[in-house]
Amino acid sequence: MSWWPLIKLLPQKTNLRFVSVAPILGAISALACVASLFLTLYPLTPPCGGLNCGVDFRGGTVLEFTAPQPVDLGRVRSLAGSFGLGDVSVQNYASPTDPSGLRSVSLRFQTPTDGSPAATVTRVRSTLTQALGALTFSRTDVVGPAVSSELLRNGVIALLVAIALVLGYIWFRFGFTFGVGAVTALAHDVILTFGLFAATGLEFDLNSIAAILTIIGYSINDKVVALDRVRENLRKYKKMPLGEIIDLSVNETLSRTIITGFTGILALMVLAIFGGEELFPFSVAMIFGIVVGTYSSVYVAAPLLMVLGVRRGDRDAAEPLPPSTSARVARP
Repeated sequence: MSWWPLIKLLPQKTNLRFVSVAPILGAISALACVASLFLTLYPLTPPCGGLNCGVDFRGGTVLEFTAPQPVDLGRVRSLAGSFGLGDVSVQNYASPTDPSGLRSVSLRFQTPTDGSPAATVTRVRSTLTQALGALTFSRTDVVGPAVSSELLRNGVIALLVAIALVLGYIWFRFGFTFGVGAVTALAHDVILTFGLFAATGLEFDLNSIAAILTIIGYSINDKVVALDRVRENLRKYKKMPLGEIIDLSVNETLSRTIITGFTGILALMVLAIFGGEELFPFSVAMIFGIVVGTYSSVYVAAPLLMVLGVRRGDRDAAEPLPPSTSARVARP
């Protein structure tokens, strides 16, 4: 890819002083996390507080049907929205009679508190049949408050279990100090992502839980790379100050981190633009998660080792710092 002129703009080696500005950015990150928690929890009203929860977590009605021809999801959403059903979720799904999923539609909407839910379902089915032709309804379910609260509880448990498993893995692989640094950075990413949903009003549903779990997977992979390089350099340069080792390690993995994140963002931007309304919150959350995950790897996970301290071992340094990296480095 050396023929691509834009690649030449990326420096092969960087000598940026990340640790020197980590206290300031760490304080900003802490304030952002506090603000995100406030926006997510306030007002303290069940089930979602400040989040704009979808039908999955608020409860509602689910209709699944198959049409004789491919269905325009925008038209279905408009027809269902004309009844004043609140948040309406429409998406295709594959069925035995329609493997492509172009003719099969899952429609979710909030069940009105006034009137009969059965009467509302009957009116919606009648309107859809008149507009789209003879429809085959395969499922008609009402998601009650108990089911929706269980889905929300299970989603939160899934997030906590994922973070706990990550802590266990990093603790086993790198040691407790590295594990605390990685999990703190992961919690930072998850809290800020919740803050994004609360601040923007994006619909929070099961797809959003999937996005956050994916962010956790991407973020921990990025942090493992950075922390592994720190561990290698701790063994290699035993007399070098810890702050310089962290700067050196982050600089050595910086190009990989930026290129990996940038390519992921490009793919997600296409998904956000052309994926439709249903995938837009998922795509935006993933893009945001990649950005904050990359940031936290550089300015949260690695610099936190300075606060926690790292055991260096008893052996002397095997070799000095290379001349190319021992010079004064620039402030980012």
